[in-house]
Amino acid sequence: MTSKKLIPTLLAAALLATGCSLIPTYERPAAPVPTVFPGDPAQPAGPAAASVPWQTFFTDPRLAKLIDTALANNRDLRVSVLNIEQARAQFQVQRSALFPAVGLTGSGSRSSPNAFQAFDSSLGSVSSQYSVNLGITAWELDFFGRIRSLKDNALAQYLATEESRKAAQISLITSVANGWLTLLADEELLDITRQTLTTREDTLRLTKMRFDNGVSSEIDFQLANSLAETARATYAQQQRTRLQDENALALLLGAPVPAEALAGARGLAGAAPMPDVPAGLPSDLLIERPDIRAAEQQLIAANANIGAARAAFFPRVSLTTSIGTASTQFSGLFDSGTKAWSFAPQITLPIFDAGRNQANLDSARAGREIAVAQYEKSIQSAFREVGDALAGRVTLGEQARALRATADAEGVRYKLADLRYRNGIASSLDLLDSQRSLFTAQQAAVQVQLQLLQNQVVLYKTLGGGWKE
Repeated sequence: MTSKKLIPTLLAAALLATGCSLIPTYERPAAPVPTVFPGDPAQPAGPAAASVPWQTFFTDPRLAKLIDTALANNRDLRVSVLNIEQARAQFQVQRSALFPAVGLTGSGSRSSPNAFQAFDSSLGSVSSQYSVNLGITAWELDFFGRIRSLKDNALAQYLATEESRKAAQISLITSVANGWLTLLADEELLDITRQTLTTREDTLRLTKMRFDNGVSSEIDFQLANSLAETARATYAQQQRTRLQDENALALLLGAPVPAEALAGARGLAGAAPMPDVPAGLPSDLLIERPDIRAAEQQLIAANANIGAARAAFFPRVSLTTSIGTASTQFSGLFDSGTKAWSFAPQITLPIFDAGRNQANLDSARAGREIAVAQYEKSIQSAFREVGDALAGRVTLGEQARALRATADAEGVRYKLADLRYRNGIASSLDLLDSQRSLFTAQQAAVQVQLQLLQNQVVLYKTLGGGWKE
């Protein structure tokens, strides 16, 4: 075959390489959840959470600055971004197998039939061979779609990694928001405990004075002393908790928590309000949740693996060809008449492999079923998360209101008990009981208010909010 006929042959082979695909037709599994969320909650007016940028949802400038810092410095998010780059490179590597790799090679050799020829020229002559070739080495012609199946698998893996990165960013943003709210609650609890400790120390001094003068019993004195020490222990515990929560937030930020993050803080009441977002329908989660989209891409990748495993049962055709020049003299390598070419197609047909190809196909099919189960589980988990957050939205508001009213009532009760005690009308037990009840009610009100705000953040996250290109 001449070099002029070689080029059309390669082009024809390339066209034939666009052969059939043995990948099963992909069908998205039905969502294994009800068509509405539990209780079919009322939907507030407004855009879907996935269409609300985090800058619009988290309007407090202190929190917005913390989120910007975390997006720039968080190491887990940085790893997610680098995973995308790695998956993209792996996809490009797999895709390159579809095209012939053209390379230039040069070689030279000298040989003699007699090992002693170098010492005695009469024993034989030295033969030489030099060549320079431009060609294709072992290019597999993808008649049955094996390489394209592997390329589709790598593409789906890349897209899954990209979706996982989006999910990681959403998780990071909401974690920073919840960490900041937790610090605000810590500051509020510390303030309540300081006030309670001051009040109990005043009561202890008054009770000690009354005990020294024989007006109160030692039981009253020891009870007042016990409550004061309890407040000191609670204050120390809350200081430790506050420092640990700050450390957790600093890890998310990838930097120390700036002092201005809590500047002017009036507890949770000082945080800018977050808008309510409609939950929509469970089917919306398939489009809006990056983690569900990532699970579906993993399913598509597993489906493509079946095509590659099926193609392994069919012949594999590869092509090696080159065109260049060859000469027995290095100086005459590029002289006229030294042209050389080669054309070496190869076909490999599997006959007996002890069941390896069938085992690979069985493994690929099992992998697809695993991916289906994981995809369905991701939908069910998302459905449960949204349902839990909606249940919190329905009940936490009323619980927070009731506890604030309880704290207010206990505050009035304490003032009256203190007034009656100082005027000798009520016993110290009434005063100390009112102090304890007020402290407990104030703590409970702050903790439930924190749950209410964090539940808003969680609902925004579970509905797919927080991602922005």
